[in-house]
Amino acid sequence: MISVNEIEVKDILTKSKLPDADYVINPYTGCPHKCIYCYAEFMKRFTNHTECWGDFVDVKNCNKKINAKKISSKSVLIGSVTDAYNGFERKYEKTRNLLKQLAGTDTFVDILTKSSLVCRDIDILKSLKQIQIGISICTLEDELRKKIEPRASSISKRLEALEQLSQVGIKTYVFVGPIFPGITSIEQIVDKTEPFADFFCFENLNLRGAYKKRVLEFVDTYYPEHSNLYKDIYVNKNNEW
Repeated sequence: MISVNEIEVKDILTKSKLPDADYVINPYTGCPHKCIYCYAEFMKRFTNHTECWGDFVDVKNCNKKINAKKISSKSVLIGSVTDAYNGFERKYEKTRNLLKQLAGTDTFVDILTKSSLVCRDIDILKSLKQIQIGISICTLEDELRKKIEPRASSISKRLEALEQLSQVGIKTYVFVGPIFPGITSIEQIVDKTEPFADFFCFENLNLRGAYKKRVLEFVDTYYPEHSNLYKDIYVNKNNEW
């Protein structure tokens, strides 16, 4: 059961500490995908939630409109610590309404998602002057996806979304990550998606905090042949693999 609440925020636009974005927009706090490796789990401490990360979503209501002058010629990443197209976006349309505010500006918009719902907004996305959309994929095996990203879109749906976005002329990229050592087949993902991707991004699996134990237990359970490799990398700190 996922707890859903609507909250009021003063500003939806946040100055970014990321190297590739001037600002970030997160229309939701929390994410229902419940990925076992989610680095954004640290965000829970800024809430009053007692539920586990992945079991709550706060829908942000903001009366303040985006200041177009403030973000003129700047870059905005939508979805740095949430998926802006998580399943609740279908009902609340927070991301869609934010995109409407960005239409007509010269802001560079970057969206990273695991959701095929992004295709719903192709009409607005095509109107943005500078837009790129990344589809996150760390495996082509949907049975594995169900274990590590249980509530995210299926791999087939993501591939369909990538193709559809590319075919309408929207710049796309594939975010290959996190890369699970010995498990993620980078070559297969690239080969499968290359016809519909303008470029690729790659990210290693970084383990820290509560989810480190969770991921190591997952490997011990489902990929025991790689247990020693993961202990070598993530316990003994040997990064040469």
